[in-house]
Amino acid sequence: QVQLVEAGGGMVQTGGSLRLSCTMSGGALRRYAMGWFRRLPGKDREDVCSIDWDGISTYYADPVKGRFEISRDNDRNIVYLQMSSLKPEDTAIYYCAADQYETRMTVPTAWGQGTSVTVSS
Repeated sequence: QVQLVEAGGGMVQTGGSLRLSCTMSGGALRRYAMGWFRRLPGKDREDVCSIDWDGISTYYADPVKGRFEISRDNDRNIVYLQMSSLKPEDTAIYYCAADQYETRMTVPTAWGQGTSVTVSS
């Protein structure tokens, strides 16, 4: 089955940057819509951004628009999340997800284990 493994989390100061990666195994990334979600402390999981399987269309949640960028490298089976101008409000566990049935991320069918991002003030 498809497996997703995130990496790149850590601790940064306000205004800093981090680049998360999500590596897929057991499947061809090019066949999946991909997305990033996050779980803020004490809150439910929320969507961050997504990218269609063709890599052309992207979606960003309002809190991260202009600061985060999702990209994909189908040849390497890796999805990236470039995070800039980080804020303490971005502190969360970030999860990578894949949707095998839709061209655009709708309902994930596979999840990564998550990687922790902490932004200090």
